[in-house]
Amino acid sequence: MKLEGKVAVITGAGQGIGRAIAIAFAKEGAKIALAARTESALNEVVEEIARVGSEAIAVKTDVSNIADVENLFASAVARFGQVDILVNNAGVSRPAMLHKMTQEQWDEVIDIHLKGTFNCMQVAAKNMIERKSGKIINVTSSAGLVGTIGQVNYSAAKAGIVGLTKSGAKELGKHNINVNCVSPMAATTMTEKIRTQPGLAEVYLDRMALRRWAEPEEVAATFIFLASNDSDYVTGQVLCVDGGTVI
Repeated sequence: MKLEGKVAVITGAGQGIGRAIAIAFAKEGAKIALAARTESALNEVVEEIARVGSEAIAVKTDVSNIADVENLFASAVARFGQVDILVNNAGVSRPAMLHKMTQEQWDEVIDIHLKGTFNCMQVAAKNMIERKSGKIINVTSSAGLVGTIGQVNYSAAKAGIVGLTKSGAKELGKHNINVNCVSPMAATTMTEKIRTQPGLAEVYLDRMALRRWAEPEEVAATFIFLASNDSDYVTGQVLCVDGGTVI
């Protein structure tokens, strides 16, 4: 198993891609601290991880709150002794056109995606620098790479995560810490509207060379690669797992 003996912290782990990553990691031998703003959303994932023979804890966490993030990592270390892998997957969508977007819509998306990723990277880095080892995997989007209409908050946050990834890789490489980023296109609750709304669905499919959305489990395989020793010489990269949307 590729992640035997490793401990991972995964944010946004209650559903969608985060849930798929958590279960995939568990099958590869990792123990996991699962984070989400609603702890009840994580309980089923904890049970599923137990069924595949691994162990997980659920920690209610608002990643935009540094005290919550510090508690998340402290809980992981208290239970499992260390943190080897961080997956920054927490996210929300609050769409609106630029001239109609409220301050609240802007702030919530920036706080969860961008500030949350920074908070988790900062706390993880302190832990990983001491151990001279670690894998940090962030999540961006095609919106952060090429822009999109009706989500300037989301696009700005996801573009910022690319910058965090590249700068983090340059800063932390000397400590044997890899920092990479995945840009997925998967069938999740967050993408339901653009996958199902007539007109919009066709636009998105037309952009994909493979003409289909990935299942979350397909995307999780890339996270296993980036979390494992197979990616020890890969850092500062954005891997597009998007069916050829961004080419």
